[in-house]
Amino acid sequence: MSTDDDRPEVPAVPQTRAEMRAAREAAEAAEAERIDRALATHHESEPSIDEPRADAGETSAHEAAAREAAAREAAAREAAAREAAVREAGDREVAEQEAAARKMAAFEAAAREDAEATALPSVPVPTAPVFIGATPAGSVPVAGEPELEAEAEAAREEASAPTDSRGPSAEEPARTPATSRGFLLTIGAVLGVLVLVGTGFGIVSLLQGPRVSEVQVDAAQAIESSGSRVILTANQALAPIDPEQVTVEPAVPFTVDASGRGVGVRFTVPLDDSTKYTVRVADVTGAGGGPSTTLTTSFETPASHIFILRRDVDGKDKIFLTDLKGDGVAVYEHDKINDFRATSNQLVVAVEEDEGSRLLVMDRDGKNQRELKLPGDGYVGAIQVSERGGLVGYSYSDRELSDDEGRASVLVTQSLNGKDDPQIIEVAGKEASVFVWQFVPDSAAVLFIDFDGALSLVDRSTDAGVQSLGLAATIQGISRGTYTAIVERLDATVVELNLADGSEQPLAASDPDYGTASSITPYPGGTLRHVVSRDDAGLPVGQAVIRVDDDGKATPLVEVSSADSILQACASPSGQYAAVAIAPELASNPYDGMLLPLPEKVETHLIDMESGKEMVALTGFDVSWCQTAPRF
Repeated sequence: MSTDDDRPEVPAVPQTRAEMRAAREAAEAAEAERIDRALATHHESEPSIDEPRADAGETSAHEAAAREAAAREAAAREAAAREAAVREAGDREVAEQEAAARKMAAFEAAAREDAEATALPSVPVPTAPVFIGATPAGSVPVAGEPELEAEAEAAREEASAPTDSRGPSAEEPARTPATSRGFLLTIGAVLGVLVLVGTGFGIVSLLQGPRVSEVQVDAAQAIESSGSRVILTANQALAPIDPEQVTVEPAVPFTVDASGRGVGVRFTVPLDDSTKYTVRVADVTGAGGGPSTTLTTSFETPASHIFILRRDVDGKDKIFLTDLKGDGVAVYEHDKINDFRATSNQLVVAVEEDEGSRLLVMDRDGKNQRELKLPGDGYVGAIQVSERGGLVGYSYSDRELSDDEGRASVLVTQSLNGKDDPQIIEVAGKEASVFVWQFVPDSAAVLFIDFDGALSLVDRSTDAGVQSLGLAATIQGISRGTYTAIVERLDATVVELNLADGSEQPLAASDPDYGTASSITPYPGGTLRHVVSRDDAGLPVGQAVIRVDDDGKATPLVEVSSADSILQACASPSGQYAAVAIAPELASNPYDGMLLPLPEKVETHLIDMESGKEMVALTGFDVSWCQTAPRF
C-alpha cells in the first residue's frame, strides 16, 4: 500500500465551503468503500458459524467496523434520496443543480486520484450526482450526525440565494399543511373575537339606550341669522320625538324636526354671542324599544364682530371690521362710500364716482371684488341684502332725468352672484317709484310703499305677483322670525301687520308711556323706540332710545340733549346689544356732500341691552346690524 507521500500533489488553490465539503464527503465515501471491501475479504477468510472462533475480541472489532460501514452506507442512501427529492422540485433549482454537479464531478475526480494513490480499489461513481446543496422541504437534520448537519447548513446557505424567476422566492419557505392550518385557525380566532366584540357592543347599546354619536352646528352663523340648526345624530334609529321632550338653555324659541337617527333643533331667532347653549332631548328610546336616555350636547357661540363706515371729508372713506371693544381694521376704502351692507361672507358697497354710482361685491376682507351690472347710468341708494334669498336690493335713479324721461327711485333686485340682470319691481305692469322699502328678514320677500302710499309685498322667489296690503305712511321695521311688520298707517296709527294673512293689531303702548315714537326697530323680545321730548310749545328739548320688552316694560337706554341728534337705533340680531348713531353738536356739525348726506361727525354707541351699560363709542355709522342706512 502506498503512503500519503506517494499521493499526487494537489495545487494549493482557494476552495469554497461547498468544494471542501464535497471533497471531504468523496474521501469519506472512498474510505467507506475500502472498509466494505476489507470486511468482505475478511468474511471470506473467517471460519463458518459452526467453527469456534479463535479470538472473540477480534470478532467484536470486525462487527463494530461492519456497523460503522452500514451506517455510512445508510447515510449515503439518505443523501441519494434527498438528491432525488431535490431533482423532483423542478425547474426552480436546475441551474444550481448543474453547477453543483460540475463541482461534484471535479471533486470526485480528485477523490479517485487520491484513492488510486493509496492503492485502494477504485470506487465506482454513481451515474447521477449526489447534491448536498438543498434539503427537502420539511426534513430536519439529526443531531449528532455531522454529515446531516453539514448538509443542513448548506441548505440554509442556498435558501438565502435568489432562485430562478420561474419558481417561488427562496426567501419564502414552502407552506406546509401544518402552516396553512395554523393560518386558518388564526383567521378564525380573529373573526370570532370580532363577532364577540360586535355582539358585546350591541348588547351594551341595548342595555344603555340611544347615545349621541355626532353633532352638527354652525355657531358663527347662529349669532348672525335666524334659522340655524343643531343636529344630534344617535347611534341607532329613534322612536318618534315630541317637541316637548326638547329643552334649550338659555331659553330661546325653536322648532324640532326628528327622523331616523337624527334630531334637528332649529332656532327661529339668532343666538347671543359668547354664550354656552345646552340642548337636551329627554326620554329618548330606540325604535325597537329598550331603556330611555337623555341626549345632550353643548356648544359655545363666538364673540360678535361688526362692520362700520367712517367717512372722511379730507381723505378716503373706510369700512372697518371691529370687535365690540373697538379693536378694528380697515377692510375697504374709497374716495366716496355712499352705503354698504354685509352678509355672513360678503360685503356689498355702493361708491360714488363722477359718472354715477358703482355697486361692488367683495369678500368680507375686501378681496375678490367684482362689479354688479346696474339698470343704466345712474345712482344707487338704500342698499339692503337678503342673505337667505341671495339678493341685493336698492333704489335706483337715472343720471339723466326730466319730467317725461328717466327712472326715479325705482326698486331693483338682483342676485349677489351677478349672474342675472337687474329686475325692477313693477305694480300693475308699470315700474313703480318707491318711497321706502325693506327686505323681510330671512326671506326673498320685499315690502315697499310707493309714492302713491300703496303698501305692497312681493316675493322674488316666486311668481305669485304683488300683494296689496292697503295704504301706509312708512315702514318702521320687520320682526325677525315672525313675518310681522310694524307699519304706520296714513292716520298715524302704528300697527303690527301679519304679512302672511294681512291681519293687524295696534302696537301696544309702553309702560311708562313715552309718547309717539319717530322710529321703531323690532328685535327678538321687544322693540327699540326713538322718542323726542318736546316742551309746551312743541319744540324739541331732548331725545332718547327706549327699550320696550314684549310685555310693554320700558327702559331708557340712551338720552341726549337738544344739542345732539339721534340718527338711528339698531339691535344686534339676537337683541343682545344695541347700536345708537348720534350726531353730536348738530349746530356746528356740517353735512357732507354725499348722495346720502349726513353730518361729518357721527358716533355709534354700543349698549348692553340687559344691563343698559355702554360698552364702547365708535367713530362712524351704518353698523352692519342695521337693515338700512340712517334716515335723517
